Amino acid sequence: MDKDCMIEKKAFKLADLASLTDGILVGDPQHEITGIADLQTATIREVSFLSNSRYLQSMKQSQAGAIIIDEKAPRLPEKNYIITQNPSKAFQALIDFFYPPRSSPSGFAGIHSTAVIHPTAHLAESVQISPYAVIDEMVEIGRNTFIGAGSYIGPNTIIGSDCQIHPRVTIRENSLIGDRVIIQPGAVIGSCGFGYITEKGMHKKLNQAGYVHLEDDVEIGANTTVDRARFQCTKIGKGSKIDNLVQIGHAVQIGENNIIVAQTGIAGSSTTGKYVVIAGQVAIAGHLHLDDHVSIAGKSGVTKSLSAGKYGGIPAIPLEQYNRNQVLLKRIDRFIHSLTSLEKQMHHLS
Repeated sequence: MDKDCMIEKKAFKLADLASLTDGILVGDPQHEITGIADLQTATIREVSFLSNSRYLQSMKQSQAGAIIIDEKAPRLPEKNYIITQNPSKAFQALIDFFYPPRSSPSGFAGIHSTAVIHPTAHLAESVQISPYAVIDEMVEIGRNTFIGAGSYIGPNTIIGSDCQIHPRVTIRENSLIGDRVIIQPGAVIGSCGFGYITEKGMHKKLNQAGYVHLEDDVEIGANTTVDRARFQCTKIGKGSKIDNLVQIGHAVQIGENNIIVAQTGIAGSSTTGKYVVIAGQVAIAGHLHLDDHVSIAGKSGVTKSLSAGKYGGIPAIPLEQYNRNQVLLKRIDRFIHSLTSLEKQMHHLS
């Protein structure tokens, strides 16, 4: 059963909703809205939005009661529109209005009786520990931080204030977690780096004595792994956001406000500057550096250090050059055919 069908929805005037977005209403201010939806499924009582020109046709066909657009988007005379500079941001304001974020990620308040907390651990006020979490020796957890069910916080770890550590997260020993950090379910922080010495045909594991530091306002996606360094620090810089299923190798240094998308792997000791964007399924070799404002297209392979700019391909090259190469590659059959014809003509002339 659709959960929305179980809840009686309250109606709001479109004029009031437009004021929440700081947008300009074009249409009927008295039109009643009960919710939000995408362009394809929205009804006359729901608001949708357009932020990508790929969906222009969907917008024209949409049954939505109102659509949030920017000033450049085309409009139909019979539709209601809310015009804003950033439709996605405005739509998010309505999401938060209709579906306010929970005050707590869990219904279990305080410290649950099944949580296992070492007597040397220090928990600040208003810390919330969910069922079956384990807090090991000498751990420090800041105020208003949430630890989800089944999570493990290893010895000597320090976690700041207002963090959300979701269920089944593992944070290994000696990790340092800043304030307002979010770690999604299943992530592993501080696992051993992948390092071995081969002697007499056997791979001997190296002791990984370093640690992981997640700075303030970092987010780590579900089932992402961040390995600890061999003897120093693996660091994720302030404000950086890492998607699900990303592998960060030992001693990697991620700069501030990076975006790293799913299934990317960054090998040991590589570093990035500020505002680096790495799309999905990118592979980055070890001991490289990406300067500030580097952007890498999906499924690329980075084999050398890169200066500021956009890159793509395997090995990664400037994106403009990569795109030209892709166009030429699609024409290669035509080139071969032309060359073969030319060879035949030359043969007849000889």
